[in-house]
Amino acid sequence: MPAQKGSAFLLKISNGATPAVYQTVAGLRTTQMSIAGEPVVTTSKDSGGWREMLSGAGVRSVSVSAAGIFLGSAAEAQVRTNAMAGTLDDYELSFEGGEKLRGKFLVQKLDYSGDFNGERNYTLSLESSGQVAPA
Repeated sequence: MPAQKGSAFLLKISNGATPAVYQTVAGLRTTQMSIAGEPVVTTSKDSGGWREMLSGAGVRSVSVSAAGIFLGSAAEAQVRTNAMAGTLDDYELSFEGGEKLRGKFLVQKLDYSGDFNGERNYTLSLESSGQVAPA
């Protein structure tokens, strides 16, 4: 299996229509996704000194971070609006192989920076709320 291109790992946001149409948050140079879980530990004196966990239980979450160049797109404006209002919105992560993950996310952090004669850059962090599932 050949390596997949990082440029094909896209973060998209819903336009709010029904059915939802997802728009790419333009200008991203890096995108990262982390899947985390907090297990339910069921270790007892009968575990023989080994930790035991309950399968399928616990809290799972998805975190997304991205950085790129601000282009002033409608998708970027929606992300900024969501960050200012603390609003959950529907996002999609798409991968080169055609896989997609969709779920509700909260903009946890949005930073802008720029040099006098350079482009304006931004970084953002999203945290999932509820189930993130294949689309």
